[in-house]
Amino acid sequence: MSARPIVSIAVLLLAVVLGELTGTASPPRGGQQAPPVPPAWVAAPATPVDVGFRQLYQLKFSEAREQFALWEKQRPDDPLGFSAEAASYLFEEFNNQGVLTSEFFLDDKRLLGGIPGEPDQQLGAAFHAAIQRAEKAGQARLDRDARDSSGLLAMTMSNGMMADYESLIEKRQLATLHLLGVSEGFANRLLAVDSGAGDAYVALGVSNYILACLPAYKRFFLRLGGVHGDKSVGMHQLEQAVANGKYLQPYAELLLALTSLREKQPQRAQALLAHLSGEFPENPLFARELAKLGALKGPR
Repeated sequence: MSARPIVSIAVLLLAVVLGELTGTASPPRGGQQAPPVPPAWVAAPATPVDVGFRQLYQLKFSEAREQFALWEKQRPDDPLGFSAEAASYLFEEFNNQGVLTSEFFLDDKRLLGGIPGEPDQQLGAAFHAAIQRAEKAGQARLDRDARDSSGLLAMTMSNGMMADYESLIEKRQLATLHLLGVSEGFANRLLAVDSGAGDAYVALGVSNYILACLPAYKRFFLRLGGVHGDKSVGMHQLEQAVANGKYLQPYAELLLALTSLREKQPQRAQALLAHLSGEFPENPLFARELAKLGALKGPR
């Protein structure tokens, strides 16, 4: 999907006033290809960021933040450490709220309307502080060089995470749509600089898929503002993130598994969850989701 202009406020307000964001999954598509073979996680992590992300996907949030803090101390001008720290707070909130589960993702009211309860204020404050540091460091690099890949990645991740937080945690859909457009713009700029930057496809895939889940009449108003969504394109972009991503590769893999469940593709979801469970055996989420699929299938 090509870069698109940021949505006009008037059009977005009209779309939001028409009702809460609710939608239904599209019918399953036939003839889909098998999911790509996901690459294994870094066998021997070389930096604190690598170590921290592995701990993050094991749900060891405090340990992950210790590694990210070490990287920030070593490289205070590198926005990656701050982006990673922000990711740790977001993932912890997601874990607390059960966001990255099939129960949440298959429920349109929750997926498109946000969590039923209240967010953790302490985690939220820490998340926003880390986002501000990441964007400050990222923008500083882009001010020096508009094609700086580290700066573009930081801005892509920061705006993408903010969109996730605003939509799922704060339930502010208007801000979400704006942030998705901003994140997508940075993602396209990053891919123009580095076509192998697979992490950029997470923002693009989420944007395409979620917008396509909206009811038809809301998509119509969004199209007037230059916003489009496409489920198949979004899933393909998540596949690219799974195949070529680095720090966000496991996150993309989980999102692809959950979107596959929405699209009535349980075998694909099972293969992806089995890989995640094998790569991160200390994460009970992956094992539970895999077990649910087995229970649904029942005995042979």
